[in-house]
Amino acid sequence: MAKRSRNSCSTSSESKVKSSFDAAEISAVYCAIAERRDVRHFVPGPVDEDLLLRLLSAAHQAPSVGLMQPWRFIRIQSAELRQQIQALVEEERQATAAALGERNAEFMRLKVEGIRDCGEVLVAALMDRREKHIFGRRTIPEMDLASVACAIQNMWLASRAEGLGMGWVSLFDPDKLAALLGIPEGGKPVAVICLGHVDAFYPKPMLEMEGWAMRGKLEDLVATDRWPDNKIE
Repeated sequence: MAKRSRNSCSTSSESKVKSSFDAAEISAVYCAIAERRDVRHFVPGPVDEDLLLRLLSAAHQAPSVGLMQPWRFIRIQSAELRQQIQALVEEERQATAAALGERNAEFMRLKVEGIRDCGEVLVAALMDRREKHIFGRRTIPEMDLASVACAIQNMWLASRAEGLGMGWVSLFDPDKLAALLGIPEGGKPVAVICLGHVDAFYPKPMLEMEGWAMRGKLEDLVATDRWPDNKIE
């Protein structure tokens, strides 16, 4: 797969910001959104260092409440540490399966992570000492988590545009992962991110392909002036 050139869009505060994008650029944005996939299947091979830096830079350009930038990314380069993270995920996979009751066996057939196979593993976490940031969080403190999610989505879309697979793994005990990585009290891991090369991207979300769930209809999730009348389980 050919390596994409460095993003030519300037981020300098002294640069003139575009007022609009041309048709091809607009189409590319919507294409990346539509074809983004939560990837679990990778092929071996390292991720280019310049590409990784571009992806992290894309994440760092995300919006954040009060410009607090609550994201912290930990790059996992120790093979032993990667194995320990995978073991934590497997422990939670078993616990989740037990909690699902009659869907236990169906869940156990799903591939829920690619930690051992991907080229790079990152852990995205919330910063510690967040309580001092009240701008935009006084009544909705969860906005710090929303900000981290925006950073992860930026990375996801940039990865897809670069032709690199990315998966967000959330099956782990956050306290155990925090202890493993030395995250200070108040900080919290929210995602194990797998990055790597792929043979191909899934034609549609993997959980749809596996029959686990289907994407809901937009018209069922949008209402005017008040909560929608339709009942969605």
